[in-house]
Amino acid sequence: MGTPVAAAAAVAVDGGDLALGGGLLALLRPALDRLEPGGVLAVLSSTRSVLDDLASWCRVERHEYLGTEEIAAGRQRHLIRRGSLGVPRGERERGGTLVAHDGRITASDLIASVPFPATADPATGFAPRGARVEPGGPAYPFTLDRADRVAPPEVAALYDQAIGAQWDASRDIPWQDVKPLPPGLDAAVGQIMTFLAENELSALYVPSRFIARIHPAYVETAMFLATQLNDEARHIDVFLKRARLGGEQSGPGVSSAVTAHSLHSLLVLEDFTEVAFLLSVLGEGTFLDLLRFIERHAPDAATAEIARRARIDETRHVHFGIDHVKHALATHPTLYARLEDAVRRRAATLSGAGSVPAPVIDALTVLAAGGLEPSKISAGHEAVQELMAEMHASRLKRLTHAGFTAAQAEMISSLHTPNFM
Repeated sequence: MGTPVAAAAAVAVDGGDLALGGGLLALLRPALDRLEPGGVLAVLSSTRSVLDDLASWCRVERHEYLGTEEIAAGRQRHLIRRGSLGVPRGERERGGTLVAHDGRITASDLIASVPFPATADPATGFAPRGARVEPGGPAYPFTLDRADRVAPPEVAALYDQAIGAQWDASRDIPWQDVKPLPPGLDAAVGQIMTFLAENELSALYVPSRFIARIHPAYVETAMFLATQLNDEARHIDVFLKRARLGGEQSGPGVSSAVTAHSLHSLLVLEDFTEVAFLLSVLGEGTFLDLLRFIERHAPDAATAEIARRARIDETRHVHFGIDHVKHALATHPTLYARLEDAVRRRAATLSGAGSVPAPVIDALTVLAAGGLEPSKISAGHEAVQELMAEMHASRLKRLTHAGFTAAQAEMISSLHTPNFM
């Protein structure tokens, strides 16, 4: 029977009469895991087989078996020094303890407990933020691995809001309120809903390309984008239902080449910050005014409720885009020039696109007029012109809030796509 070297045990485990292969490892391994390399663990045992088995196990696992001593009749005390392999303790471990407030624990609480790292380690892979990672795993190909480019501080609060605001496109719209409309108005509603749906298809597909690139250390951003995809899917559903609900002239309208080129220019982007800027700050931001216009001039309660609910959802998306861009600009001032250049490149791509697609501008005019009566079309036309001015003014506010100067905001807004998105 060996005599252990002089060593003070930092942790002790009482294994009772458990054999090493009969459950003792379930006590021993977690205890070793709590030690720094070089720390000593005492294992108390009443099983003679542990003497030989434990020494062999330590050799395999690269720990140092220091020996044993009899501490009572049939009772031994084994000492193990933890080796340098295995799961490191690391600087960031489990984080703070969560506490429920009024029965709730939010994503913001979780981030406060385990904050975002400035840069994520590719080797941590899908390990949750704060977990200790055993060496030897693969390096994951996540390219969005810096907090300043992917994780604005407000993202958890926006995720919490999104989860609490989900609605049902089948149940929560008063579809029974849709009645036959005056001549031409059915077709105008169908055209507008078609335009909204194809732009929301873009807002569904474009962000989805980036979720798999986001390092799980910033999973709240991926989670928020997942709620955004859910929002867009619901909007597409509800817009297409409304387009087909009505009289003889109801149904999808025209998909314009201007819209196709504009949305394609978003789909081919490879930079996440540029996408957040062009899609969310400029595009979806402009759609807030469009949805408010549709709600104001809606021919029935169902159409108004569709526009209202979609606008509330889109407001979250816009806030994320603004927060993302503002956070990135504050950290990297040279990003101003890059985002300006992205707007100029997109404008050059769409230089032959002209103005707002004619079917869309005509449908908005008829919607605001409430029909095809010439005496009302003039007022509808004026309302659409006011909408354009309102969109420009709102873009200026969002751009300056994100950190652009007034002159930069004016230039960027003037170059924004005629497709709105």
